[in-house]
Amino acid sequence: MPKVKTNSGAKKRFSLTGTGKIKRKHAYKSHILTKKTKKQKRNLTHVAIVAVVRRSCRSPVVTLVVVLMYGP
Repeated sequence: MPKVKTNSGAKKRFSLTGTGKIKRKHAYKSHILTKKTKKQKRNLTHVAIVAVVRRSCRSPVVTLVVVLMYGP
């Protein structure tokens, strides 16, 4: 059986924190920035957390993201 490959798109877009949470960047910060206010652009700079993972009850979506990033 072939190896399960890591999803390259997920690998580039998400990263894990030290406590196991999944970090992501905000959208709408790459182009057409002249129309956006300073406040809007500043708030889009910060990193967001996808979901809080509890050890006893993992969301299927969070599990899917982790599997896509790092393999089973």
